[in-house]
Amino acid sequence: MLVLTRKLGESIAIDDHIKIVVVQIKGKQVRLGIKAPKETKIHREEVYAAIQDQNTEASHADLSKISELSKELHKK
Repeated sequence: MLVLTRKLGESIAIDDHIKIVVVQIKGKQVRLGIKAPKETKIHREEVYAAIQDQNTEASHADLSKISELSKELHKK
């Protein structure tokens, strides 16, 4: 892990397309601004973990139930 020290208003560049700026420092919290292309997915770590968990659950879904649901939806 690379550890850098930045002051308020200073930034970090990642590759040519991502820039992280220290926007505010308040007590033990640091507010960061992230400039990146729209197609770059950016999440807080806990949100990313929840998305990964949901994707794992979905990949283990009972396909027979999904098939039944699909047939019911097509009847209407």
